[in-house]
Amino acid sequence: MNGRRAMNNRRSSGWWTAALAAGMAASLPAAAAEPELGGTFNDWAAYSYNTGSGLVCYIVSQPKTSKPEATRRDPIFFLVTHRPGDKVRNEVNTIIGYPFRKDSQATLSIDGDDFTLFTKGDGAWSDAKDAAIVAAMKKGKQMQVKGTSQRGTSTVDTYSLSGVQAAMDKIDELCK
Repeated sequence: MNGRRAMNNRRSSGWWTAALAAGMAASLPAAAAEPELGGTFNDWAAYSYNTGSGLVCYIVSQPKTSKPEATRRDPIFFLVTHRPGDKVRNEVNTIIGYPFRKDSQATLSIDGDDFTLFTKGDGAWSDAKDAAIVAAMKKGKQMQVKGTSQRGTSTVDTYSLSGVQAAMDKIDELCK
């Protein structure tokens, strides 16, 4: 099955990529263009857009499962971003769907390898381990992000890594 059909067959029918693209477009400076879909690759999508400081390319996915299931959260995403104009490649981050507990860390696990992410607001980023995380993502099958909300709720989001390699190849091509 090709990536586009696989993405369309997902329960969310790809709404999340459109929502993320619209959300990112709304936060861009007036000179920035709306994100353009570079392709869908199983459970991941690749996008690019222009800003005043150059091209930005990213891959994005949503979790296959989120626990606890009854917890109300905003949409949840995991991204890897290239910003060549700022000399940034493979910036790893998650938008978790709630504000993290102040001064907490999130844990990213890829097929048993753990990485610590620092948190701020509803986001978490790697502290200089981005290349190792992306390499693990390309080889891996499953990824989990564990975090704690400001209310003390512990969450676990599980992502498929199917399509990461192809999506990364696409943004590497787009953002040389």
